[in-house]
Amino acid sequence: MKGTLYIVGTPIGNLSDISPRALTTLGECDFIAAEDTRVTIKLLNHFEIKKPLISYHEHNSRERSGEILERLLEGQSCALVCDAGMPLISDPGEDLVKLCRKFGVVITVIPGPSAVISALALSGMSAGRFAFEGFLTTAKTNRKKHLRQLENERRTMVFYEAPHKLASTLKDMLDHFGDRNISIVKEITKIHENVEYTTLKAAAEKYEALKLKGEFVLIVEGAPEEIKDPPSLSSAVALAKRLSEDGLAMSEAAKKAAGQTGVKKGDIYKALVNGI
Repeated sequence: MKGTLYIVGTPIGNLSDISPRALTTLGECDFIAAEDTRVTIKLLNHFEIKKPLISYHEHNSRERSGEILERLLEGQSCALVCDAGMPLISDPGEDLVKLCRKFGVVITVIPGPSAVISALALSGMSAGRFAFEGFLTTAKTNRKKHLRQLENERRTMVFYEAPHKLASTLKDMLDHFGDRNISIVKEITKIHENVEYTTLKAAAEKYEALKLKGEFVLIVEGAPEEIKDPPSLSSAVALAKRLSEDGLAMSEAAKKAAGQTGVKKGDIYKALVNGI
């Protein structure tokens, strides 16, 4: 009988945020695949849980996925955790889940804290629709391409960022997005949790020379909707004249121009008759 892969959400700061179900799963599984075993062992020790740990991170995920799959196919159960929050959300796990799907291993999720959702809730920005963009690459060409693709994104955008890259990221965002509203959320659920409501321009200037610590979530306002000027009578009349010159009767040209521009047919026809 095949085992089960449990995708387990863990606290993003405050250990009290772990769920009873997550604790039960960690205590009952056969082994735990952890992004960083040094981080996970602190969590386990705090709750007096003793389980075998194996490392599973971005640099060994493909190799380890096969090893974990073999154990699952033998009937063992595995809890997959990352350092904080939900695995697979800008964290390793995709390769393993795909393999388990392919070989028919049961996968279930134990929901837990998420920095994306928590920061979005704190931001005060529109959360009905949003785009999670994760970490921006450090490669300049790809970074600019990524931001360029988002210049007209109207949904609220959520990014992760490391402290040493925050200043350059804010500057790049200002260059591509213009001066929009931004919420900068730091150290969610931790002692030094802080939410700053500001603009990209003000933030870029403030953080340009600061030395920072902690992890950041950036919530950036989406692009404003383009406000199109209503069609003018003169442009509608010009269209009707062209249609009339192409052979349409004046009344029919006015009707068609009205349908295309939204300007009243009577106003267009009157202007045509008066030669305006």
